[in-house]
Amino acid sequence: MSAETLRAGRRVYLDHAATTPVDARVLAAMLPYFSEKFGNPNSPHAFGREAVAAVDDARDTVAACIGAKANEVYFTSGGTEADNWALAGIMRANAERGRHFIVSAVEHHAVLEAARALCKEGFSCYVAPVDGAGAVDVAALKGLLRPDTVLVCLMAANNEVGTVQPLAEVSALCRERGILLFSDAVQAAGTLPVNVNSPHVDLLSLSSHKLYGPKGAGALYVRSGVKIAPLLFGGRQERGRRGGTVNVPACVGFAGALRLCAAEREREHARLFALRERFARQVLAGTDALRNGDAKHSLPGVVSFTFDGTDGEAVLYALDLAGVAASGGAACSSGAPEPSHVLLAMGRSEAQARASVRFSFGRENTEEDADFAAETVIQTIQKLRARRAEE
Repeated sequence: MSAETLRAGRRVYLDHAATTPVDARVLAAMLPYFSEKFGNPNSPHAFGREAVAAVDDARDTVAACIGAKANEVYFTSGGTEADNWALAGIMRANAERGRHFIVSAVEHHAVLEAARALCKEGFSCYVAPVDGAGAVDVAALKGLLRPDTVLVCLMAANNEVGTVQPLAEVSALCRERGILLFSDAVQAAGTLPVNVNSPHVDLLSLSSHKLYGPKGAGALYVRSGVKIAPLLFGGRQERGRRGGTVNVPACVGFAGALRLCAAEREREHARLFALRERFARQVLAGTDALRNGDAKHSLPGVVSFTFDGTDGEAVLYALDLAGVAASGGAACSSGAPEPSHVLLAMGRSEAQARASVRFSFGRENTEEDADFAAETVIQTIQKLRARRAEE
């Protein structure tokens, strides 16, 4: 197929790390709970019982997918709420044990901003550094532990560069010292195996819209026996730990999406990895791009490049006009004046951080998409540099 044929009216979505389209199978499962099965799961009549049965089934499904017990899974409005609840709930409920906790330098803003808020309440936080690939420095983290350390926060895989974190090593470190471990698995759960017992974690967050489910749904896993304070107050929903009427359609969709990802994970992992590497090889051959992150130990569909001498926002704008949707990093930081905190923590300069673009492949992408996107990236970088040279 010619380049002209590939290009004609084509649009390729390579921002699945920001959000994914709802799978048609997931949508079909959700639809009845918007209409004929509309009951409030806290109501005592048949309509409510029908709704609560759906929520219970969804909770069982999520628990089974991550190796947990159903009574350890709490539904939330998404990953941000789950992250905030994990930090604030643990530190406030366990203040008598200590007021110190640790986060990695490359955590999602939902974790980092929650940490900053807790520090304003009088808690103390250390930030663990990462290496040049974005993986936490375990030895350095070990050196930050104190007798009053209550919690360590380490994501399963980074959302901007895809690097998988050494959770097993950090888990062993925490268990030796009786320190709780929280892992944000929002980005990992769609394509990597996630099991709360291997490695052992005490809390884990998930988000539906990262794995072909609806937006506005997620979960926090809390291991039995772990003391956690509520973040939202109201009724006795979620066993008294999270007030608010449960979003039944979203829970049904989230659980269905997670189940599909688990069932198709092995095949989809291999397919996404092949697509990513096909794309990356072409981009690296056609430009002088610097690849960010750990190419071997990473999310299969995520790749980040730094295009030195360019402006990342200009690159994204030009790519979008040419039919390729990508991002500069975390979608929640879009439009922010600051460069990526992840890339800065990895040792990239501010200029390099501002010249970086993330591409993330998903379920509907094809080899033709990868080829089209690579060709478009190469041409875009060449045009932008030529334009800059003329100025």
